[in-house]
Amino acid sequence: MNIYPAIDIRNGRCVRLIQGDYSKETVFSSKPMEVAKEWESKGADWIHIVDLDGAKTGAPENSDIIRQIRKATKAKLQVGGGIRDLDIVEAYLNDGINRIIFGSAAVEDISLIKKSIDIFGTEKIAVGIDVKNGYVATHGWIKTSKTSVDELLEQLYCIGVKTIIYTDISKDGMMSGPNFVGLEKILKKGRFSVIASGGISSLDDIKKLKSYEDKGLDGAIIGKALYNKTIFLEDIQNIL
Repeated sequence: MNIYPAIDIRNGRCVRLIQGDYSKETVFSSKPMEVAKEWESKGADWIHIVDLDGAKTGAPENSDIIRQIRKATKAKLQVGGGIRDLDIVEAYLNDGINRIIFGSAAVEDISLIKKSIDIFGTEKIAVGIDVKNGYVATHGWIKTSKTSVDELLEQLYCIGVKTIIYTDISKDGMMSGPNFVGLEKILKKGRFSVIASGGISSLDDIKKLKSYEDKGLDGAIIGKALYNKTIFLEDIQNIL
């Protein structure tokens, strides 16, 4: 099971939001590159990076900083936020990004995801399914589509998507534990390698998630709990 420390970038800084609300922002560092180096030094094999400005506007806004992180660390990087055309996918992959995360495109332009898989391979592509009241949210969680989770999962399976990042928005930043029920529903389908995100706040959460490894759980994205030092990456690595 992989642990993905999260680096959310807004206005060039490393921040955390609560339930994706841009008005509820906590700034943790003005130097995301240094944060990435810290997570790598504590044993992170992967780092999860989101360009929050890009997610909102529909085009990368912090790509220069993401390139700096790429140059500064040997950890694998998965990047999302504002990736809505093939040129951006290619540019990030050419820069050494290991995996691209699509979000809004899954609802608005699923053909882009299929083209990306056909050209670059399924291992290079993931899709973030951000759920709000059973429906998929888009545009940095500002909008909620009319597409249900089950409907989108079926579409993604048909075009060859293998890796899914599942986030229950109501849990994000709340430090109340993941939505295990929603996660289990996706895992029971047995079609995807699933990364859990949102609400992970204790070592007990990690232990429970680890029990899902044989059901298709690839790993977990952790943000606020690491930044607030509620749990420590070293302790998580010991459990794993």
